[in-house]
Amino acid sequence: MATGTEPQPKSGPAPGGVRDGTRAAITAAHLRTDRWWLAPAATAAGLLAFVVYSTWRAFANTDYYQAPYVSPFYSPCLAENCEPMRSGPNWEIFGSWWGLSPALLILIFPLGFRLTCYYYRKAYYRGFWASPPACAVAEPHKKYSGETRFPLILQNIHRYFFYAAVPVACILTYDTVLTFRDEHYEWGHMGLGTLVFLVNIVLIWAYTLSCHSCRHIVGGKLKHFSKHPVRYRMWQWVGKLNARHMLLAWASLVSVALADFYVYLIASGAFDDPRLF
Repeated sequence: MATGTEPQPKSGPAPGGVRDGTRAAITAAHLRTDRWWLAPAATAAGLLAFVVYSTWRAFANTDYYQAPYVSPFYSPCLAENCEPMRSGPNWEIFGSWWGLSPALLILIFPLGFRLTCYYYRKAYYRGFWASPPACAVAEPHKKYSGETRFPLILQNIHRYFFYAAVPVACILTYDTVLTFRDEHYEWGHMGLGTLVFLVNIVLIWAYTLSCHSCRHIVGGKLKHFSKHPVRYRMWQWVGKLNARHMLLAWASLVSVALADFYVYLIASGAFDDPRLF
């Protein structure tokens, strides 16, 4: 007796995704009637907007420092062609031969950390590659090799980008401390930019520590949590952050762009940084 799940002739839609093999013999691509495309479309638009903005700012090589603020896209500054920042992260590792924007030397680490992030994988897999675009919606690819081949196999180095992201977050924390100076480098002052930087660094640390790799580092490979109470508490704390990893990923992405844009407005002379005290 026919059950309706037997493989059907090739007269139906092209095979792929959930229509393969012995899945239900439904000729429609999917049965969803809601606006399932809205979420991946919004995700793609948001990520594309950040890519366009960050690319422009990374290659601009201007308006990224106005005492006491330095753009998080340009910190630490590793090239000789950086603007001098008093007590700032000036590490002239690359000499005068480096003629491009110094942001290109440091952005590879935080961007690599985000690019290989477990949440961002889901985001751009659905938003850009439609793999799959939504639950119960077939992906348009006939074959899927997962992350076993180039270039997606590079996703497996996410943990190493985490190791690089932590010192970058530490440097941005130092930059935030420096924002408690005024334009004459005198301590004990606070501007609107200080609040922008404070919010940004809190979100960056929350996103970094909520990483799946961080959760594995603090609590992985333990057979008995009872014998490691400190690591167990850390694992629980990171686990709570990890539950909000998606929210923190978006919030920190927006905050780092806003922090850079704020420095751009100040450095370009669009307006003066309002002083709170």
